[in-house]
Amino acid sequence: MYILAIRSFQASAYKFIVERYMNNHAIYLERCLALAQLAASEGENRVGSVVVLDGEIIGEGYEKSRTLNDVTRHAEVVAILDAITKKGNCRGATLYSNMEPCLLCSYVIRHYQISTVVLSKYCGQLGGTNPQFNLLTTNEITTWIKAPAVIIES
Repeated sequence: MYILAIRSFQASAYKFIVERYMNNHAIYLERCLALAQLAASEGENRVGSVVVLDGEIIGEGYEKSRTLNDVTRHAEVVAILDAITKKGNCRGATLYSNMEPCLLCSYVIRHYQISTVVLSKYCGQLGGTNPQFNLLTTNEITTWIKAPAVIIES
């Protein structure tokens, strides 16, 4: 009887953890979509990104390449720079984006040791997980730490 009670408790605790974790993905991706709308309202590509550490958004950004006339101001880079300004680093954080990070953003993610990337849409040929240029997911670059986990939420 005790074993059944423990198993039942474990199952309900597991369900709670999974539901909470999944809901957090949804919440952060919703924020990315809201930021993407801001980008679109300024004539930019519809991309928004947030950096989360210990359940707290520590950085956020949206596309600003055209507005600032700076090709490096992708949403993910802006969010990471915002996090660094606020916290000093973002090592071990999770980056959320409504679009797969491109090669430029993938380099920045790896450089600043983001541990997890959650995205809702693949970018295509220039995406960081593209098998031809898998900068985001490769572990073959030995001077970097382990590649971040990539989670796709649709």
